[in-house]
Order: sequence, then C-alpha cells, then structure tokens
Amino acid sequence: MNDAIRTIVADDHPLFRDGVVSSLRSSGGFVVVGEAPDAQTALRLACEHLPDLVLLDITMPGGGLNATRDIATACPATKIVMLTVSEDEDDLLAAMKAGASGYVLKGVTSRELVGAIRHVLDGDVYVTPSLAGNLLREMSRPRASNPLDGLTPREREVIELVANGLSNFEIGQRLGLTEKTIKHYMTNILGKLHVRSRVDVALMASRVGRETTSDRSG
Repeated sequence: MNDAIRTIVADDHPLFRDGVVSSLRSSGGFVVVGEAPDAQTALRLACEHLPDLVLLDITMPGGGLNATRDIATACPATKIVMLTVSEDEDDLLAAMKAGASGYVLKGVTSRELVGAIRHVLDGDVYVTPSLAGNLLREMSRPRASNPLDGLTPREREVIELVANGLSNFEIGQRLGLTEKTIKHYMTNILGKLHVRSRVDVALMASRVGRETTSDRSG
C-alpha cells in the first residue's frame, strides 16, 4: 500500500499503547491519528478522523465490543482489529459479529501485527492461528435461510430504502448520513450478500420480504 495507513490505537494501558504506537510508526506506512484509553474516546476519535484502521482492546473501559459495534455502524469504511489477551471463544465470535475483521493476541511481534493488519486492509479476515479453529467451526454451522440475517440494523434500513428506489443521496437525507457514508454501507452490503449491484440488493430484499409474508400467512 502506497498511502500511509491512518490508525487509531485504543487501549487503557498507557505503556502498552505507547509500545504499539511506537511499533507501528517504526515499521513505516502508518500514521497514528489518535490514541484512546476507553471506548467512548475511541468512538469519538473514529468519527472525527475516519481512519483506515482502529486497533481495539476488548477489556478497556466502556467495553471494546461496544466500541466495535458503534464504530462499525458510524464508520463502515474503517477496519477494526482487536488486540487483546482474551483467548475466550465467546469474545472472538462476539468481536467478529460486532464488526471486527481481525483478532490478534497481545504478545505478537511488531512484524506479526503489521502482517495481520495488512491482511485485514486487503479485505481478508485475520485471526491468530491458535484461535482460528474456533472461528472455522462457527462458520461451518448451517447458516440462516434469510440472507439478510447477517446485516446490521442500519444496513437493513439502507437496503429497505434501496428496495424503495431511493438513491444514495436520498437515503443519506432520510437517515441523516452523508452520501459518502451510504456508499460505504452499500459496499459492505454487496460484500455480505455476495451480489454485484444495488439492483441485486433490491431484488433480494424484495424476495425475502415476499417469502416472509408468505410464511406468516401460511
């Protein structure tokens, strides 16, 4: 990547946070635009700077999972990577469901952390190898028949308005968001639904709506 990766580091331990910031800066290619000791500050800085990446600790004040959900909703183009000591399977799955694209255990080398970040920024999901099996088991479970179940409430709002024929600009006005933010939501929605265009999204939303109505009437 030629452009510097604009990053926010959020952890309530100053010495650890300083170490991560120093490692990123010394590795080259990173610009740390903000540091946060808690979830609320992380969200505020993310909304202010709209960074490429936020590194979050799960156990910081306010809750890293809460920050993940809030940042994923407010800044859909920002990638989120958890940097944590927790090896708990529930934490891992909850982080991914909340919107994280990476889950890295503290104790990794600077090189390993940068490698994980670049995997995520390239569009992949990264999980510390020792924990990856937990995620694979979860992903191998039968999926819900409704393809929209994997969307966030905000993403559902967006596709409902797409199905009603509204443009990105009109959707932004309806939801109080910028057109650019709506475009980011559409990119996420297309990826999650594995479709290529907003027309496909509208057709899928319409089909699911008809099937849901049919099930209720039956």
